Amino acid sequence: MTSFQHSTLNHRHRGRHPGDDASFHSRWRPILQVGTGDLCWLYSRGYAKKSALKLVGDHYQLNVRQRMALQRSACSNVERAHRNAHRCPPEAISEQTVWVDGYNLLITIESALGNGILIEGRDGCIRDLASLHGTYRRVDETAAAVHLIGQVLEQLHPLQVAWFFDAPVSNSGRLCSFLRREAERKDWQWTVQTHNHVDALLAESTNCVITADSWILDRVSNWTHITPLVLQRIHPEPLVLAL
Repeated sequence: MTSFQHSTLNHRHRGRHPGDDASFHSRWRPILQVGTGDLCWLYSRGYAKKSALKLVGDHYQLNVRQRMALQRSACSNVERAHRNAHRCPPEAISEQTVWVDGYNLLITIESALGNGILIEGRDGCIRDLASLHGTYRRVDETAAAVHLIGQVLEQLHPLQVAWFFDAPVSNSGRLCSFLRREAERKDWQWTVQTHNHVDALLAESTNCVITADSWILDRVSNWTHITPLVLQRIHPEPLVLAL
């Protein structure tokens, strides 16, 4: 089994931000867990998400990164029940066509390899705290992330894997070309393409979708989460904060 070590260089990484060590220090974790519970409570009672996050963030005097962690962790009881009802185990994609939310999966694994902060949400999904701002830039961990994902998918034996990346994001075409080359070199049965509206496309798919995107999870009929299987191949295994 191939594994990869955490990167230690200080350039071209999608790792943790300056200040993350302080923001997510052990002394903050109980506060963040309580804050996430409060946010879920407000969501479950119909509070608008933006105002609920501000209310909780202000109450606990959280910074931007901490609020982002709460936002990516919390969901209402109805949302969690819906997501669980439509979730299938990774092994269920054997001999099936699976669609991949490309940036959602790839950036999470890049972040893990770069020693970034990972959050386990109330719906059981592991998410990163990275953000795309209209442009994707390959980092030192990109190739390793693709290979790790490929190994896990190969182990799960899907019939075919279709990757989708957001066309409006700059450099998506270059990234697709890189994934196609790697797939051809490894003999992985992948198709890789860009699309103008990836979220909507995946949400309407009748195939199983690999994603942790909340908007998609609340609409898709069949989804799975392979991030934990990928993280098991990274040594030491990345720290995941359960909020």
